[in-house]
Amino acid sequence: MNTKDLSLSQLEVHKLLASGNADAALLHLFLRCGNEPGEAETALGFSGARMSCASATLRQMGLWPEENKMLRLDQPPQYTEQDVTRAMSASDEFRMLVGEVQRVLGRILTTEELKLLLSFRNYLDLPVEVVSMLVCYCKDRMRRRGSNRNPSLRTIEKEAYAWAERGINTIDEAVAFMQAENARYSRMERLQRLLQIKGRSLTPAEERYARSWLDMDFDAEALELAYEKTCLNTGGLKWPYMNKILLSWHQQGLHTGAEIKAGDKKPAAAGGAARSAVAQTQQVQAGSAGLGEFERDAIARMLREYQQQQEG
Repeated sequence: MNTKDLSLSQLEVHKLLASGNADAALLHLFLRCGNEPGEAETALGFSGARMSCASATLRQMGLWPEENKMLRLDQPPQYTEQDVTRAMSASDEFRMLVGEVQRVLGRILTTEELKLLLSFRNYLDLPVEVVSMLVCYCKDRMRRRGSNRNPSLRTIEKEAYAWAERGINTIDEAVAFMQAENARYSRMERLQRLLQIKGRSLTPAEERYARSWLDMDFDAEALELAYEKTCLNTGGLKWPYMNKILLSWHQQGLHTGAEIKAGDKKPAAAGGAARSAVAQTQQVQAGSAGLGEFERDAIARMLREYQQQQEG
């Protein structure tokens, strides 16, 4: 087993901690040492189920080393009506899949749609159970976007290719992906509330910005700070401006509110503020020389409170 020295990026550490999956973290360290995925199960003493769950978690975080399959959505195989008929008569699994998909979508599939469903099984090599989960996932996603319509098979097809390219071809991997997407959706909802976007879905461009910020693993306080800074400097929400702020923090390795507040402190500026406060104190004290004791005490108390606010 290779145990060479390694270093992890801050983003890798954030992702592993956020996953809460110790097996995934251990597997990632094993692979980052230059070991092969096929050696991991034996070397780490993982059962097949533990290995499957850990690898699925790493895939969803974008930390799995394997290359994605290159499957062409614009060049799918051409299945015929006879192919569908043979599959329906020869495969109990395919017949069950057709019945389940029709139940979820609430309608009878056309012959062309059955051809697409057959391509999920034969071309993309997705197990029946995974295809069923895929259809349910696409339906739930439509509901979250505020639509009462069911997804078309063409919409499901695009997602099927995405799953195949990500290597999602087991129940464990599908579950891990859907859990990660549910967590991402919850964070997206919180981000929309923070940005005061109500009564509408994000546009595709807005969603790309939002997803990139979540992928950079900023916490809620960091996003709120960036939003406040954007509004103060531009008078409202300007997506490109907020994106520049967050990219700058990301490049500095600042991803939490506490890190950003600490990183944004400028000693020189703080020193200038302190010197300014001293100068103001001296000016006020000079101007209060002709005042009574009561007035001077009140002014001194106000100055002390002002200095405490500046130092705090």
